[in-house]
Amino acid sequence: MNDAEMIENRTYDELRVGDTASTTRTLTTEDIQLFALVSGDVNPAHLDAEYAATDMFQRVIAHGMWGGGLISAVLGTELPGPGAIYLNQSLRFVRPVGVGDTITTSVTVREKREHGHVVLDCRCVNQDGKDVITGEAEVKAPTEKVRRARMALPDIRVSDHDGYRRLIERTRAGEPVKTAVAHPCSAAAIIAVVDAAQANLIDPILIGPEPRIRAAAAEADRDISAYRLVPVAHSHASAAQAVALVRAGEAALLMKGSLHTDELIGAVVATATGLRTERRISHAYLMDVPDHPNPLIITDAAINIAPTLAEKADIIRNAIDLAHAIGIEVPRVAILAAVETVNPAMPSTLDAAALCKMADRGQITGGLLDGPLAFDNAISEAAAREKGIASPVAGKADVLVVPNLEAGNMLAKQLTFLGGADAAGVVLGARVPIILTSRADSLRTRLASCAIAVLLVRGTAQAAPA
Repeated sequence: MNDAEMIENRTYDELRVGDTASTTRTLTTEDIQLFALVSGDVNPAHLDAEYAATDMFQRVIAHGMWGGGLISAVLGTELPGPGAIYLNQSLRFVRPVGVGDTITTSVTVREKREHGHVVLDCRCVNQDGKDVITGEAEVKAPTEKVRRARMALPDIRVSDHDGYRRLIERTRAGEPVKTAVAHPCSAAAIIAVVDAAQANLIDPILIGPEPRIRAAAAEADRDISAYRLVPVAHSHASAAQAVALVRAGEAALLMKGSLHTDELIGAVVATATGLRTERRISHAYLMDVPDHPNPLIITDAAINIAPTLAEKADIIRNAIDLAHAIGIEVPRVAILAAVETVNPAMPSTLDAAALCKMADRGQITGGLLDGPLAFDNAISEAAAREKGIASPVAGKADVLVVPNLEAGNMLAKQLTFLGGADAAGVVLGARVPIILTSRADSLRTRLASCAIAVLLVRGTAQAAPA
């Protein structure tokens, strides 16, 4: 190994007054976020740009001890290095450090004392040569020589899910929407409802067996006394009554409680008493994927098992409405297949080509369509260029339309469990949006699911299907 791959200390006997060592590092937003995560210091001066703009320094600044950590790093890895024991440290914070500042941290031996003690001057200087931190450290220097390979650090990905946060904050500003909640008879279902109500997203009507709902609320330690409760005998009746309240205009949203999804959707699609429209009902995930710059809509991963061409057209129309609701004016819709060329032996590629032609003829409006596209060509501009695909959609897709439910379900779960994505879900194409949440959903995901549905109801999207 070369010297750069090794870490070597200097023993007490090797140290001389005037010896110095330094490192240089540029502060990033991720540095601040990681320090806040590890330390628990979430002072808005370090994390909230809006607040920081009104504070003393008028910008987001690093935690003071981030700079202190740079000094510790030099002492522990360079001078004296491994084996040194920290005894004392004084620091004077002279200037703030902001994102993009490049800090050179140096320590210099000032004095050698008895019993292996060493005093070092410490200094952090910014790119303009101005002190940001000064101080003094006292360490007990090592007595034995250490030379070892530097340990490789793990890759760390910071996922702040800021897209969901902005979506929820945007939605909280309006009035909560009356929501019929079908069969909230588990602690998880009650928690989802109460959290959404407390976030000012929904005004819930709880529908189901009253003793079971109250028992679930007690188990969840949530107060439901402020919410209307409509008692019915069982889950099937809960679904039917929730749909009836929507039909009667008493609720503008439908939310799944602890009953099975098929039972709720069965009541929704009932010919005489349901909530069907001319559109095919479909499901869409709004996915917040780490390292991907924009939200991804994936459809349909939950309702339509093997959609026909006509059904795929409605699935796309529903997804375009959702994209409009979250503020995407002209969504880019990628129709996925295993390859990006039309192959008569692969029906999904034929459907993709036909759907694009339908868009050309004005049968599907409100977005830009392209397909067939493989997944990599849909989300990676580099992959699209490599294949020579020139398209306003390739590499920049907002909506991913999958060939069938199996493909969509696997894609969404791979992004969730391997990619760390959050997946907020909503059912579209009925008279009102339908909120589907899962016991495994985080609070952020549950609130995002509600926020999406609320935005659709408030009319920020194109007109809902009649």
